[in-house]
Amino acid sequence: MPPSVLYLIACAAAPAQYVDVGVRCAQEAGWDVCLVLTPSAARWWEQRHEELAELTGHPVRSQYKLPWESDVLPSADAMVVAPLSCTSLNKWAAGIADTLAIGLVSEGVHMRVPTAALPYFNRAQAAQPAVGRSVDVLRAQGVNVLYGEGGCASHAPRQGSADAFPWEAALAALPPATRPHGK
Repeated sequence: MPPSVLYLIACAAAPAQYVDVGVRCAQEAGWDVCLVLTPSAARWWEQRHEELAELTGHPVRSQYKLPWESDVLPSADAMVVAPLSCTSLNKWAAGIADTLAIGLVSEGVHMRVPTAALPYFNRAQAAQPAVGRSVDVLRAQGVNVLYGEGGCASHAPRQGSADAFPWEAALAALPPATRPHGK
């Protein structure tokens, strides 16, 4: 049986510069990893897309395909959005799917694809009233949002530790890779 497919979706938050670490963690857990980056996160890796494609064995996606183009990624058995930026959190909860990254999870959740999200933003961003509402909206849709109690806490502005991002926590919030979705 082929390995289960995980879409690792990374937003433009500081840990995205270490997304290769997240890919390796997921692969060690038995996942076939497809990497999807928000357009801003893709800019951080634009000189190294080939490295990420070689690591995953799949093209790295950051843009919607054109209507006549074929899908280049296999269907997802699970999705992890990590790091989830404050902007993408609020857009996702509001139903604004203006990027491939948010479009995939917005649709996937309602197709019953197990989804976990690991936010990364500072306390000043977290103080926005929309953040709490957005977390509640996504949890009500079945997203395992690892924020607050039992998840990630926001950090002081300019005090985050991006290189110590807990990729394993997001993976642990999913069903094991040995039980593919819908099989």
